[in-house]
Parts: sequence; structure tokens; C-alpha cells
Amino acid sequence: MKLLIGGSSSKMFHLEEFAEVLKKNEIDVKLVLDVDYADGFPSRKIGKWFGKNNGFEKLIKNFEPDLILVDRQRHFALEASKTDVPLLVHLRGDHWKEIEMAKKTLYKSMPKKIAINKWEDIAEECFTNAEMILPICKHLDNVVKERYPKKKSVVMYQGIEPNNWYESNGMKLKHPCVGLVQDANWWGKTKEMLVMTKVMKAMPNVNFYWAGGGKFADQVLDNFKECENFHYLGRLEYPEKVRDFLSEIDIYSLISGMDLGPRTINEAQLMEKPIVATNVGGISELIKDGETGLLVEEGNPDDIIKKLNILLNDKELSVQMGKAGRKRASEYFSWERIAQNFVEILDSHSIRGKN
Repeated sequence: MKLLIGGSSSKMFHLEEFAEVLKKNEIDVKLVLDVDYADGFPSRKIGKWFGKNNGFEKLIKNFEPDLILVDRQRHFALEASKTDVPLLVHLRGDHWKEIEMAKKTLYKSMPKKIAINKWEDIAEECFTNAEMILPICKHLDNVVKERYPKKKSVVMYQGIEPNNWYESNGMKLKHPCVGLVQDANWWGKTKEMLVMTKVMKAMPNVNFYWAGGGKFADQVLDNFKECENFHYLGRLEYPEKVRDFLSEIDIYSLISGMDLGPRTINEAQLMEKPIVATNVGGISELIKDGETGLLVEEGNPDDIIKKLNILLNDKELSVQMGKAGRKRASEYFSWERIAQNFVEILDSHSIRGKN
């Protein structure tokens, strides 16, 4: 079987890992950067608005794929949906909630309203014409089934390569410390981080490090400016510097108002770090509460304080959870496991391409 994967630049590192594992399963894989072959309005590259996507047509003609897999609903997916090749959409986020939130925050001007409406139309056409949608968690699968009750949808988690996550020399951080690795691009996710102001003030002897950036980073930093135990690192080079950071922290924390299958949780688990994370979206599918980490209630800083203190005061429990987390991430979320599940999905739904 010949599989064409069109991926975004931010996920190319992981898609390359996925492609290598699929090749071991005797699947002929061609991985490409989606915008290199199909782009258009409202892309930021205005020059792409007026040309034809001849590159995509040549790609299909030369490779002759049996299946096309995309990791986002953009022009590449749109072009794929117009062919006779079955299209599979790996859905990594709650597209509809993100669109709704974007319209309320970042896309209020008329030009941006036109752009977001166009992206919404493109995505709708991709979903409608796709052979199957592959949400990254059960929570998102329920959303898809509610919107497209007649559409085939099966959960396909995001994968990770365990061998890439090992202890390094780390960074020089102040201890005890709690680390957060997350961007601030969607207000629905980011606003929950603001509860950390109360947490940090209640735990003055604990250092809190945030690695990340994004459109709403300034709002977050403005709220944290009075916390003397807060340290901002900005975005870290991936994966080397993220690995160094995770090697050094005592506890990993993901405080979010809307998250589905954050890979940073798997990364922290593979680094054997105990985790405290908000119980929203698909996070509970990655963390086994009480065994590989501790879940906290959304909007409840007191619960975060309580769970962090449990781990800080019980080193044996922290180590135990860290080891259990690595075992779980390796067994259930390795690319080997995800690739196996992907092949099983194709077989069980009789999807083996146009041939």
C-alpha cells in the first residue's frame, strides 16, 4: 500500500518518526510538507492566492497513492478531498471550539473575519469528503460523532518515540521546582494558566518555570509579574532543550482549560516525571489518576496546591508515579503501538485505498 502524508511544519518531526515505523510495516510512505504542494487564500503567503496547485497534481500523478493522510484541514487536504484517493484526517484539536474562540478573540477585524470564515469553509469541505476522521482522543471522537453521525471516526492517539526521551545534563534550575511546557495561542486553553498566580503566591518556596510562548503570552506574563518564584524561559529548542528542561524539573504540570492529547504529557512521562494536570478534554486518557499522575479540577487553584504538595512531600510516591508514567507512555503511545493501531483501523474498516 502506498500512503501519502501531508503534514504541517510544526508536526514534521513526529510525522517523520511515524513514517519510519510505517515503512517497517511494509507500507510505502511519502511524507511531504503540505504547503509545498497546495496553498492559497487566506494563507499568509499572498503570492500563493492566485496560482494553481499544480504541485499537488504532479505529486499525485508521480506517487500514485492508495491513501492520503493529513494532520490539518488546509489546502492540501482540500485538494486531496477532490481526488478519488480516500482521505483520512488526523484531527488533533477541537476545530469547532477553536474557531469559535478565535472569532471572539484574535479574529475580530473584517479582514480576519473573512480569513477565519474561509478556513472554516475549507475544513468543513475536508471533513465532509473525508473517508474517515481520526480524532486523537475519545473526548474528541464524541465531538466528531455528534457533528457527523454518519461519518467513520476512530480514535488514533498521537505517538511518540520513547528512545528520544532520556535523561540529559539538564538545565541549572532552582529547586524544588515545577515545570510547565505549553504555548499560549488559544485563549480557551491559556486562560486556565492564570489560576497559577494564586498557586505561586501560596507556595513561595517552590520555583515555577514556564517554557513556551504564543499570542497570549504577554497576558500570562502580566498576571505572573508579582510572583518572585516565577521564571520565564520562552520557547525552547525542540527536542534537545525541552529534554534538558524535563530532565531537571521535579514535577511537570499542565494547567489548561481545553486540551485533548498534549504530547508534552507523554514526554514528561518518558522522562519519569510525576505530573499534575487539569482534568479537561482527553488528558484523563493519558494520565491514570493516582498512578501516573494527579488530575486537578478546572478553575481550582487550591486543588493544584494540594496535589503539588502531595508530590513535593512524598519523594517515594513521585518516583513511583514517574516510573509508572514511562511504562504507560511506552506501552500505549509509542509510534510502534500507534502504527499497529493505524493498520488495524484500515483493515477493520476495509480501507486499503483506491486499488
